[in-house]
Amino acid sequence: MPSNLALEQIMQMAQNAQSELQKATQNLESIEVEGASGGGMVKVRATAKGTILGVSIDESLLQPSEKTMVEDLVAAAINDARAKADQAANAEMQKVTSGLPLPPGMKLPF
Repeated sequence: MPSNLALEQIMQMAQNAQSELQKATQNLESIEVEGASGGGMVKVRATAKGTILGVSIDESLLQPSEKTMVEDLVAAAINDARAKADQAANAEMQKVTSGLPLPPGMKLPF
């Protein structure tokens, strides 16, 4: 059975880890990624947390006959931005959790 000192150390480590995770989660809103499709004709800016910040569509696509293609390109750009946001978020969380003594297979946040 762990001593009170060991238990206090474990509790302090848990509190520190929770604090670091909260900071990392807040930082995800400040990390920007850009998804693109159509060779860069459609771009979507997003945060690593997944908030869409803006969409840019090349003027050449703004014709009624291109409507379906533009819709497909916007969806593809959003999906690209989402994948990049996930990568950025995972990298940020990896920085925080790399020093924590977690059991194998345990992922944060819980």
